[in-house]
Amino acid sequence: MFVHAHAVHPQWDMALGLVVAQLRAHMVLPKHRLQHGPTPALGLVYITDRLAGEAEALLAGLRAAFPNVAHWAGTTGVGILATEVEYWDEPALVVMLCDVPAHAVRTFHGRAPLPSQHADSPVHTALVHADGATPDLDGLIGELADRTAQRVVFGGLLSSRDQALQWAVSGAEAQAVWESGLSGVGFGAQVALTARVTQGCTPVGPAHEVTAVHGNVVLSLDNRPALRVLLQDLGLDMSEPARLMPVLRNTLVGLESAAYQGATASNAQERAQVLLARRVGQFGAQTRVRHVIGLDVNNRGVAIGDHALVGDTLHFCRRDASAARADLMRVCAELRDEAEDPDAGGGGLRGAVYVSCAGRGGPHFGAPHAEMKIVRHALGDVPVVGFFAGGEIGYRHLYGYTGVLLAFQ
Repeated sequence: MFVHAHAVHPQWDMALGLVVAQLRAHMVLPKHRLQHGPTPALGLVYITDRLAGEAEALLAGLRAAFPNVAHWAGTTGVGILATEVEYWDEPALVVMLCDVPAHAVRTFHGRAPLPSQHADSPVHTALVHADGATPDLDGLIGELADRTAQRVVFGGLLSSRDQALQWAVSGAEAQAVWESGLSGVGFGAQVALTARVTQGCTPVGPAHEVTAVHGNVVLSLDNRPALRVLLQDLGLDMSEPARLMPVLRNTLVGLESAAYQGATASNAQERAQVLLARRVGQFGAQTRVRHVIGLDVNNRGVAIGDHALVGDTLHFCRRDASAARADLMRVCAELRDEAEDPDAGGGGLRGAVYVSCAGRGGPHFGAPHAEMKIVRHALGDVPVVGFFAGGEIGYRHLYGYTGVLLAFQ
């Protein structure tokens, strides 16, 4: 039993009332039979930033309406997601109640961090919500992943035009809403989960090895000036600024750490994505997509929105809606097939969380709600909730322009 509800209304209490009424109506349907106790153990709540000022009141209302739900988690987004629906620029919320074993779920936040994987009841993986302004965020994500038995976590960065808030609370804890750091839900081995990362960009040239770098400026690729390589891959030169600048604004870089060369990823799912992506000429889960933020003409370098290291692999790339659509359909189909495989003990999908980049969504896929319609078509009749993020978290990396899909079996 995974039930979800969503509503939009200019008055927060009316939106809350609509969602509560929908959830109660769903829970009495015969098809929604609980497997793990008298009530769902986990509530996931996502709200648009238009309701951020009412986050505490909304969460208090949900906890009062469903007092036996032991754990709650979620965050704000510039947009939020529900099955077949994307809410942007309007006061909306979506809630999913998840029938999972209560003893196999624990929330975490700054005052109650995730225990190490050597604890008595180790967490196998986690759903993470993080403030993008948190210092050393990459390192904290890796450290959090190391606290799980599978050494992987999934989720996204809060996104908001005003207050960026997150919540994680268990039992009778008083404070539920947090303004910084990382929070989320850790899942034990009894919660069957599978996940995928889908990229939204495709390479425009061959892979290059980073051979010299200073700060965030890549100075040389394959022992050639990086600026010359960029112009060659784009088929342009500096004498045509009118053509060059519009193309550069739509050009990004895909970085692959030297530690992941040869598909040495730390997780079997990730290794499979690495190999498949290389075979079909797409980016896989090991690739971080970042902006080209400037040109260093004097040093013939290219400034990027990340720090590359000598030995890393770099592709110049573009955002590509058709490739993003095809890759999203592929990962959804893979995930569904894995969950329904009787030889692997799969009993089908029960619910999913989808975190997509705020730069994606319906408009990038050609129409309002288009991204979620693709997910609905590929996954089938499965409740899905999520949000549009300022960055996506998958395995132990921070991504951009991606979608992260975490599904319960």
